[in-house]
Amino acid sequence: MFNDIGPLELVTIVVLAVLVFGPDKLPKVIQDVMRTVRKIREFSESAKADIRSELGPEFKDFEFEDLNPKTFIRKHMDNDELGLKEIRNGFDLKKEMAEVTDAVHSRDTDAAVSGSAASAISSGSAASSGDGRIDMTKKPEEPARDDRPPYDADAT
Repeated sequence: MFNDIGPLELVTIVVLAVLVFGPDKLPKVIQDVMRTVRKIREFSESAKADIRSELGPEFKDFEFEDLNPKTFIRKHMDNDELGLKEIRNGFDLKKEMAEVTDAVHSRDTDAAVSGSAASAISSGSAASSGDGRIDMTKKPEEPARDDRPPYDADAT
């Protein structure tokens, strides 16, 4: 219940309780608090039992902890009836990306070869690269220092 209370905080609470209630009244206050906590737990358990009995036999395995949204989602996501584990395990991002890359390169190679053949026929010159591929890694030239960027009327 109080998993996050450290020893220093516990000592502080005890010292404050002794200062507020005094050493002679402190045992009676502790007993009253414990009695109240027990009554609240008993009331809670009886309310749970009443709700279970009212729901009927079809909800005999109903747990109130399942009403917590995190617990509910975790319970139903771990359930293998949906087949989510198979989907999660069957999806390989590296394989998918490799297939896409191969498809793009084969399409670009075919287009580049036909494009270079057409340009060689029309202009009498070959493509810039020896194998007919376009260099996608080439970076655009940087503008000179005195060049101003283009004016954008929508940005102002």
